[in-house]
Amino acid sequence: MNDAAHLPGAQGVGRESRAWALEAAADIALARHASPAGVAKRSRTRLAELVAHAVRHSPMHAQRFAGRAPEGIALSEFPVSRKADLMRHFDAWVTDPALRLANLRRFVADPRRIAEPWLGRYIVWESSGSSGEPGIFVQDAAAMAVNDALEAIRRPSLRPWQRLLDPLGLADQIAFVGAIGGHFASTVSVERIRRTSPAQAKRLHQVSFLQPLDALVRELDHLRPDIVATYPSVAVLLAQERLAGRLHFAPAEIWTGGENFSKRARTHVQQAFGCPVSHSYGASEFLALASECEHGGMHFNSDWAILEPVDEHGHPVAEGGLASTTLLTNLANHVQPLLRYDIGDRVSFLPHACACGSALPLIAVDGRCEETLVLGRGSAKRVHLLPLALTTVLEDDAGLFDFQLVQRGPCDLTLSSRLGGEAGRRMLKRACDALHAYLAKLGATGVRIRSEPGQAARVGRSGKAVRVLAERMPR
Repeated sequence: MNDAAHLPGAQGVGRESRAWALEAAADIALARHASPAGVAKRSRTRLAELVAHAVRHSPMHAQRFAGRAPEGIALSEFPVSRKADLMRHFDAWVTDPALRLANLRRFVADPRRIAEPWLGRYIVWESSGSSGEPGIFVQDAAAMAVNDALEAIRRPSLRPWQRLLDPLGLADQIAFVGAIGGHFASTVSVERIRRTSPAQAKRLHQVSFLQPLDALVRELDHLRPDIVATYPSVAVLLAQERLAGRLHFAPAEIWTGGENFSKRARTHVQQAFGCPVSHSYGASEFLALASECEHGGMHFNSDWAILEPVDEHGHPVAEGGLASTTLLTNLANHVQPLLRYDIGDRVSFLPHACACGSALPLIAVDGRCEETLVLGRGSAKRVHLLPLALTTVLEDDAGLFDFQLVQRGPCDLTLSSRLGGEAGRRMLKRACDALHAYLAKLGATGVRIRSEPGQAARVGRSGKAVRVLAERMPR
């Protein structure tokens, strides 16, 4: 699943951006009332346009289908693509020769340039590397207009009466709680709005979840946002602080995404804050894949993307069946033609229609399920470690992306990686040092971290390696 707890976007101020924004918004608004056949027609038309553009302008695809007319190429003829392969052939994959991976890697390494338009016309973010390595994703004005409109129009109205008085939500203060120091999709989305709209910048706040929990609580109590956008694991932790009487403010809405959110955890959060919760599904490869309706159904935006649930052999899974993985085709982004991209999540299409009457199909998503670790024994202070915060420390401070962190005791962690030999030992040494430094900032003392190079990660129910987990242990 993605790194993004989705936020409504805002297009740039250029004439072309405004034109794309108006066109996308009009189409997405009309599609809400379309029939299933009308939605399918939109998808077929956009797929044909994407294939034609890819074959004509991507050197990689042009070579693969040399001499073929684009209109005669079926989606099934494209091989399954994976992040590592696409990053390796990035310069031949993209359709603009001005885009070069080496330059983009240097760009995303500079936190001062978050949401700065690359070459004056592209929005760039990186994935967190949850599947083993980070990816670089580039969107032009047309693709961003689609993402913005899907977020703004298809997000459910959690407070209908409030929206009648303030349809654009301009009075709401919004806090995004996440990893705010990198070029991740959510961080870029927030900063992009701040850059392009000074009026909205005053109501958008970014709060780091890498700080100690008591500092995070104090900052949120000071901001008192109307809406909190974050990850499910963070929402659960904040709910616990609220129930314990340490977090005093209560938002009017909570938006979550980027991780699994069980019914039990969601109910816990709703009861703790006494407010509605909206959950969405997306990925760095396509931010707005699905969102909930007022009836709680997760509707896939099938007019702008194609999802193919497949088994371990790559064969299609029947409706209602659970996939081994899922292939994504992004119909909005012509800069990086993502066709049959292995997104790694298990997605199933539900066979029944939704009570809301939408023609968009219902899906169920079984993505990665990672746990918040709690360190401490006896009467010592308990320290909570959020999985995405730990991931950010290991990736940003140590450059480690292929890892698994397991809590084996109240103060015992094991960090493993498939990288073996001397290189693996050096990498894990650097990663353990970064973890110790982070734990010290949080006040966690006496924690032992054992490193295990050359060890494959265990696989969770989603089919992906669960990177942060706790073994059951006596307290």
